[in-house]
Amino acid sequence: MISRIERTLNHAVLAFVSIVVLFPVVWFLFTALSPSRSGQLDFRHLAWGNFAVAWTAGGFGSAMIASAVITIGAVAGQTVLAVLSGFAFGVLGVVGQKVLFPLILFGLMISAEVFVIPLYYEFQAIGLTNSWLGLIVIQIGMGVPFGAFWMRATFRAVPPAMIEAAEIDGARSWRILWQVLLPISRPAVLTLVLLSFMWTWNDFFLSLVFIADPSIQPATLALGVFQGQHTLDVNLLAAGALIVALPVLVLYALFQRHFIRGVLSGALKE
Repeated sequence: MISRIERTLNHAVLAFVSIVVLFPVVWFLFTALSPSRSGQLDFRHLAWGNFAVAWTAGGFGSAMIASAVITIGAVAGQTVLAVLSGFAFGVLGVVGQKVLFPLILFGLMISAEVFVIPLYYEFQAIGLTNSWLGLIVIQIGMGVPFGAFWMRATFRAVPPAMIEAAEIDGARSWRILWQVLLPISRPAVLTLVLLSFMWTWNDFFLSLVFIADPSIQPATLALGVFQGQHTLDVNLLAAGALIVALPVLVLYALFQRHFIRGVLSGALKE
């Protein structure tokens, strides 16, 4: 049993950590609402119009649409391939998996800076530069190693007796995957979706290299251009940054319980 003193101490520590974590966020929000270009805090005169000004001046409307298309396409592709590869390596046992799986995991150790130049020329030759499809393909390829590792570990944590019972009932591989494994692994799958969404949405480097047309640039590139044009407008820069970060913040706020459950459910246990 936890004593009252220990419970009080735990709550005090959690409250202190929460204040430390949330203080910069609150400060950043009030900076975005500042009527002063320098971002000086003024709680009595909140300029909510800064968001409208930043939205219009930065062209974030089309940029957010571009980011949404790229992110949704990449996350969908990453999730499907992660589930299938995790099922293949974790349950079915494909031929040569002792070589193939470490080879896939090797992709986790390679940074984008290593292959971006040859990849750019390859994509230029086949007409995939300066296009949403090209970025989607790249993001899917970069997300497969982690997704395969994550879902393989998730499926291997499922009790083998459940899979054996389904096989005795006559269930084939696809039915085992969709009706047995995925319902149990829903928190881990949702966690993978949220992580993939965050990584793809926040990407700047690959977008900078492969997208040159301002009309199809994603939100992170639009924010970079906006920063260059409004270097002295600290309040507008903060407003623009909050606009770009809003989808990730909203998704995490809505699915934080599922996210935490997926992380703590033993998805990384072998």
